[in-house]
Amino acid sequence: MLLLFYLILTVSAAPRPNLQIPSQTSGMSIPLRRKAAITTPAGIFDKPKAIAATVITKNKHRQNLINLQRNEGPAALNPGAVIQPLATLAADILSDLKLKRQAEPLVDESQDLEWAGLISIGTPAQSFIIDFDTGSADLWVPSTACASSICSPKHKFNSNASSTAVKQPSTFQISYGDGSTVSGPVIKDTVVVAGVKATNLSFSPVTTLSPVFATDPSDGILGMAFPSISNLRQNPFFTTAHNEQTVKNNTFGFFLAEHSSELYLGGTNAALYNGTIEYHTVNPKSGFWQLSGASAKINSTVTASNITTIIDSGTTIMYGPPDAVKALYSKVPGSALFDSTVGYYSFPCQSVPQLAFSWGGADWEITSTNFNLGLTAEGSSECVGALAGHDFGLGSDVWLLGDSFMKNTYTAFDFDKPAIGFAALK
Repeated sequence: MLLLFYLILTVSAAPRPNLQIPSQTSGMSIPLRRKAAITTPAGIFDKPKAIAATVITKNKHRQNLINLQRNEGPAALNPGAVIQPLATLAADILSDLKLKRQAEPLVDESQDLEWAGLISIGTPAQSFIIDFDTGSADLWVPSTACASSICSPKHKFNSNASSTAVKQPSTFQISYGDGSTVSGPVIKDTVVVAGVKATNLSFSPVTTLSPVFATDPSDGILGMAFPSISNLRQNPFFTTAHNEQTVKNNTFGFFLAEHSSELYLGGTNAALYNGTIEYHTVNPKSGFWQLSGASAKINSTVTASNITTIIDSGTTIMYGPPDAVKALYSKVPGSALFDSTVGYYSFPCQSVPQLAFSWGGADWEITSTNFNLGLTAEGSSECVGALAGHDFGLGSDVWLLGDSFMKNTYTAFDFDKPAIGFAALK
């Protein structure tokens, strides 16, 4: 299995804790549904799926780094960033995943790997189920010109049926570690998300779709990061909509939970969090929603400080540099390296460690439920942690915080400041 596009970079200013920005309540909410996870219904860690998810993330951010360097120049990369070779999956993992695709239903809303919502494209509107990704900056959906079995169960865009579709001279392509691609032409058309409209938005109705998406119930991806990591070299959806003044406030908020998850466009939904939002500034030139000056704590002990963090809703778990993650788990009694391929660790199930991150304000803790990815094997007393040690080439001391982190806070993304904010859930 493998990946898409995405990427990262560093922050030019130090984080500013407790920067008070008024909550906005005049935006529009999009209900999000959950999808297949890396924990089986029996509560066992699904190692093949987890390894595949890591490879997808690695290749996604590899493409982001390529885009960033092309769009902004080498100086835009984080110190120590390296564009790594395309990651691949071993034959036995690919075989295992193929068997799972044959055995599992397409939609499994009892799990929570990604969160998806509805959008429409074209005139008249054509509807799609989309993954909203703060770790990328482009939109793609399948095209009616895609004749493969992978595209057959998905909603497909028919450019000939849209009176507002305008074909562009460029093409779109993302490579995957299994040798497959997501690729297609580039179109400009109208895109609407929860009543927020962007006209003349560049996107790709892809004509080839990697087998990695065969069991994914969503149709495509909508990136919500900064334009500097765009593969299309165009403004993403939310930036375009705000420029066209179809959304007043240049902020969106994520609430990822067991039930009633939502993406809120045009502000934050104060009904879902307590108190004020703690904001920290980011550098938009990095392309990522990236914060500097963070610290990582395990069981109240600081194990890493002055680290850089990227908040990525398109990544399932959390990752840190291998040496830093090894040092962190060394403070967890009974922990051990579980998988050297991507750096997963195990710990005694009866004593889930308390992981937290801080950017100079509150400690934002990961609950035991969100940290525990399941048993290492049936009948085991050891569980797998949602923090892995893996080098994505994003730079020295760069940590990638995905859904396992975001499920513990209300997370706001403000383009105007620009800043990321965290608030306590109700």
